[in-house]
Amino acid sequence: MYTIYHNPRCSKSRQALEILQTANVEVEIIRYLDQPLGEQQLKSLLTKLSMTAEELVRSGEDDFKQLKRASGALSENQIMQAMLNNPKLIERPIVVKGDRAVLGRPPENIRSLIE
Repeated sequence: MYTIYHNPRCSKSRQALEILQTANVEVEIIRYLDQPLGEQQLKSLLTKLSMTAEELVRSGEDDFKQLKRASGALSENQIMQAMLNNPKLIERPIVVKGDRAVLGRPPENIRSLIE
C-alpha cells in the first residue's frame, strides 16, 4: 500500500498520483489540506524522508516569509509548528511505502519507491 499526501490543485501532485495509478498499485490518498497532519505524523514523515522541517517547508510561500520576517531565524520546532498550523507550507507531494518516503519533486522520484 502506498500513501500519497496529495493536493489536487498542484500539477506535480496530480502527476505523482498518475504515476502511482499507472503502476497499478494500491494507493491511499490523503488530502493533507483537508485532513491536517498531527505532530507525530509530520515527525514520522520527516524521518522517512530523511529531511528536516526546514528542507520540507515551502519557503517561498508568503505565509512563511511573513513568519520569518516577524520571528527572524526559526528553529526546527517553529518550522514544524508553522507547517502543522498551515499545511499549505508542506512541500508536496509526498509518497510513502512502508518505512520509506520520497518527495515527488520531480514526480519521477516516485518511481524509486515502485521499482
